[in-house]
Amino acid sequence: MADSSTDTSLPDDSRQDWADGIFDVLKSFELTQASYVPDGGHVRLIERFQADESIAAISLTTEEEGVAQSAGAWLGGARSVLLMQSSGVGNCINMLSLIKHCKFPFLTLITMRGEWGEFNPWQVPMGSVVGDCLSLMGVTVMRADRPEEVVQTVRSAASMAFLGGTPCAVLLSQSLIGAKDFTK
Repeated sequence: MADSSTDTSLPDDSRQDWADGIFDVLKSFELTQASYVPDGGHVRLIERFQADESIAAISLTTEEEGVAQSAGAWLGGARSVLLMQSSGVGNCINMLSLIKHCKFPFLTLITMRGEWGEFNPWQVPMGSVVGDCLSLMGVTVMRADRPEEVVQTVRSAASMAFLGGTPCAVLLSQSLIGAKDFTK
């Protein structure tokens, strides 16, 4: 299951509220598949997908599998979302050429590392260029830094992806999800 070592600056109910809001938005877009590499920042959303029998919750071994899974879902008449941490974006760059050249709708929600309160210097390089990397691959990047921004940002990205055919990524800031703390 998802990493439970996340120390958040937000109360658990606040984190739950925006994750539940994301779930409701994606359900309203008739999403039927959610792929993810287990991640503490997405734990509540992953739990919601796992509990909903109308959504196939697909655990991945690596993030680029989720890009292909999203394309396959679309070819099969389904809508999918890929959940990952910012460090996984680097694994997807080559695979994103599939989305770019075949013009598949694509939506990914990315929990950020390497920014606010980060203790691990290895996370900083990728965390600082995630948006640029995605943009260079033709993915529209949106960002949510505060709980009250999350639902509308995800709704906008889902609309662009599923109704407009524009590949979209929503970056969920580290200040939103909380910095990891492995000392607890």
